[in-house]
Amino acid sequence: MKIRKHGVWFSTNGLAKTKLAELAQGVERLNYDVLWYPESLSYESLSLGGFLLGQTERLCVGSGIANIYARDALTAMSGHNTLNCLYNDRFILGLGVSHIPLVETQRGHNYGKPVATMRAYLEAMASANIAITPPARNIVLAALGPNMLALSRDQTEGALPYCVTPEHTAMAKDILGADSWLCVEQKICLTTDSTQAKAIAAEGLARYLALPNYRNNWLRLGFTEEDLSGQGSDRFLDAMVASGNADAIQTRLKAHFDAGASHVCIQPLNPDGSATPDWNALEALAPGKR
Repeated sequence: MKIRKHGVWFSTNGLAKTKLAELAQGVERLNYDVLWYPESLSYESLSLGGFLLGQTERLCVGSGIANIYARDALTAMSGHNTLNCLYNDRFILGLGVSHIPLVETQRGHNYGKPVATMRAYLEAMASANIAITPPARNIVLAALGPNMLALSRDQTEGALPYCVTPEHTAMAKDILGADSWLCVEQKICLTTDSTQAKAIAAEGLARYLALPNYRNNWLRLGFTEEDLSGQGSDRFLDAMVASGNADAIQTRLKAHFDAGASHVCIQPLNPDGSATPDWNALEALAPGKR
């Protein structure tokens, strides 16, 4: 697979079967290249990937991100191979170490040192004896810090940084180099009402502000503890969620590409506050209209 430029990241956790199908088919109709989806405490990641692939013909589908504590390394490799063999090399396996509450409290595992744990997992995947072989290996890591980015460069096809800025994209590109995929998630809110945009941004970011992995990365990027207090400062909210009209949002997406991203996936936060896709935003920013 050669990763193409335009994607959509959307939380599938609360969507019923018909809405999941509509999401995948709509993203394909608008000519986006990849639909990314999360894994938390809702749909099992690889099962959902198979369903979404089965609803589409050309669209690539990526787990963004599958939790390595949810399945052993052989199962992850087998799932990657299975979906790519059955669906013509259209599945990207995004892997991540998740977060302590989801791993220890919810799944009952011990949360290991992130980079060492991921390295051992990837090595076990590479040595797994799977009887089916896909056309290519399509694996990326949830990577924010320099060490995880270097691991994604050395042992996978690249990285999928989440909740980042173009400045982070430039730093990640320096580490990943020219040959690795750099797939960047960017939250957007298509509204020119700045008060509304900040309220939607604050709601969308609340869960991440409570997680040390993200907070540490934001501090590394130059945000302060004051920026990250409460619902987040205006500076922080504006940096995390690109809002305004389509041209303003496109400027932010271009900044990621200019900084070295090979792929940018937009997460369209709905200005009405609902958990449904903002199809107006997806239409306005569709690849053929950029």
